[in-house]
Amino acid sequence: MVAALQALYRKGRDKWLFQLRDSEPGTVTLTMRRVFILPTRAGLAFTVLLLVMLIGALNYNLGLGFALTFFAGACAVADMVLTARNLAALRLAPGRTQPVFAGESAQFELLLQNPAGPDRFAVWLGFQADGEPRQVSDIAAGASSAVVLSAPALQRGWLAAPRVRLVTRFPLGLFRAWSYWQPDARVLVYPAPELPAAPLPSSGAASEDGHGTVGLDNFAGIRAYQAGDPLRHLAWRQIARHDPALGGQLVTKHFEGGAVAELALDFAALPPQMALEHKLSRLAGWVLEAEQRALPYRFQLAQHDYGPALGDAHRAACLRALALYGQEDTP
Repeated sequence: MVAALQALYRKGRDKWLFQLRDSEPGTVTLTMRRVFILPTRAGLAFTVLLLVMLIGALNYNLGLGFALTFFAGACAVADMVLTARNLAALRLAPGRTQPVFAGESAQFELLLQNPAGPDRFAVWLGFQADGEPRQVSDIAAGASSAVVLSAPALQRGWLAAPRVRLVTRFPLGLFRAWSYWQPDARVLVYPAPELPAAPLPSSGAASEDGHGTVGLDNFAGIRAYQAGDPLRHLAWRQIARHDPALGGQLVTKHFEGGAVAELALDFAALPPQMALEHKLSRLAGWVLEAEQRALPYRFQLAQHDYGPALGDAHRAACLRALALYGQEDTP
């Protein structure tokens, strides 16, 4: 109970103090109010040095000592202003993301835009939970820069981008300015394929030009190419002997087990005693293996019934259904 109250207090404090939000859709501009600044260790040491110089100048009544002290102090004040302006007015926008499998690292592309200058140097970015930022970027006036940050993808489903922290110490390093941003970006995480992979299901009827059961790939001979045959099954040696430009014909390898059009990956056909995540991982592994072996397959999961087909679109649709099974499938 106490821990929950403390977490609620910290969330409310950060939301009020640092202008943090659960999500910031679209392009976000860092206003000066969202930029915070404090002296670094070097800045604190420089402050102590200024005090020592001021005491020495007062003690010995040194005009040049006063001039040097005030000049150094003015440089520190200018550094504070320039450090804050190095972040202020930057425009931030989420970039593209690509699906990953559970256990891999999700890549979030973040765009930093500097439409009105001046040039920004040494802007460090990183997820707040990772500690000190590790990615650095320079953004010229009127230009933009893309930075890719990684986050572990531990579970299937949608993975929202963690909160981003931007930090800069430019130009002199006497002050540290920082700001926070919650990008409106997410990555779809597919179930991790089962390892070691289970054999493909062997049930199904034979196709017109094959024999045997689903998934077998025993070489049975050469036949004329037909529309829809996988390019990887083309018989290149035979094709090389008969140039199609000279009236030859494309030929393809024929394999026994021609029921590839009937290869069915059905969630309901899996053993009922298997755990849910294990079933999803097995289906994910079967989808990848069927694509690798160029075996057209039908995919059945709850209300989803795809195929039989092959290709990137079919693979993506099947893996998406696995990733969002039992979850709200929002676009």
